[in-house]
Amino acid sequence: MTQSIEKIVAELPSLKNVTDVWAVTDERLARGDAAFLADLGIALAGTYGSSRQVWQYRSVFDHLLRLLATTPGPDNAVQALRLVGSAEVAGRKLDRYAASLLASGHEVADLTAVFTGRASEELRACLVHELVLRGVAVEETPGIARWATSPHWSHHPLGRLPVRLSDVESRADFPNYGAHGSSHSMPYGPLESRAPMVIADARVPSVEETTTQAAAGAMAEAVANWAEESNGRIEARLFVFAEPLDAGSVPEALLALGLDCLRGAGKKTQLSVTACAPAQVWRVLFSAASSGGAYNSGSYGAYGRLAAWQSMAALAGCPEGAAVGEVEARVRDCTWHVFDADTEWFEQVAWDIGVAALAPGRRDLAVLAATDTD
Repeated sequence: MTQSIEKIVAELPSLKNVTDVWAVTDERLARGDAAFLADLGIALAGTYGSSRQVWQYRSVFDHLLRLLATTPGPDNAVQALRLVGSAEVAGRKLDRYAASLLASGHEVADLTAVFTGRASEELRACLVHELVLRGVAVEETPGIARWATSPHWSHHPLGRLPVRLSDVESRADFPNYGAHGSSHSMPYGPLESRAPMVIADARVPSVEETTTQAAAGAMAEAVANWAEESNGRIEARLFVFAEPLDAGSVPEALLALGLDCLRGAGKKTQLSVTACAPAQVWRVLFSAASSGGAYNSGSYGAYGRLAAWQSMAALAGCPEGAAVGEVEARVRDCTWHVFDADTEWFEQVAWDIGVAALAPGRRDLAVLAATDTD
């Protein structure tokens, strides 16, 4: 280690802020010394990585990784790879985060080192799907194609996903990463101020709830992180009608189901139910899964993609373990709606989701609602 690295490591816990350290790393990277940043990160991790009490370490380490992973250039990518692969910090969660950063900040040619050099299988698998989501033809990309198309990683959870983008996935929202933070769009949110929706007195056939714990968990996969890591709550339920339900009667049917999220909704309380394409639902679920709720950062792109498809498959009524092609066909045959309501259940802050899927036979209706708050 250089003396300056030793000095930074020794003094870090006593710092009131770390902006001066950030400035040093910014300047060294501007001079082309990416190795300094990786060396510093590895040294800091070796000293403070096992302690959750040193906030200065967490802040500086994240800044170092973001700088290397979001600043274009092959050497920066190589040094980012060396940093996340060091024994002091290596882990699946960091790999998922690093893959998202790298895919957002580097040319594909700079990322082949992940597949030709030393890198974990988790980082490689995540990076493959981060690139697929961004429209990269990984099957045709030199340096990546051989690994991406190899059957050896089919046992990996992400190995169930195709390495080609479906048209249902064509509108994914990605975070805007930078060295000092990130932002992302949210294709959902609180009900806008407008007149209450007019609910007709359409006849709704008698209905029976068929929700099981397993089915509810599968439908909620994309928003599970909201409840597990933030302040969110989820309602996921299945219903079977005695007779086929007209697609135009879905708003009336939703009000007749006794849903917790719609308690009090109707003629006096604002309610919105809109028919939509499956691509819109996938976009909502992917954003919820990949970017997270109010107090967490989600699962990032690769696992966000997996979770979105798991929820879509369950909402569409696909059997567990169904092939991707079967899921896509079933999803397209369903009738999809998104809904929201000005009820006490929805937090009406920024994270509100309501999805309903009517199966092809028009008797099975799946409902997923989620909300979160800061």
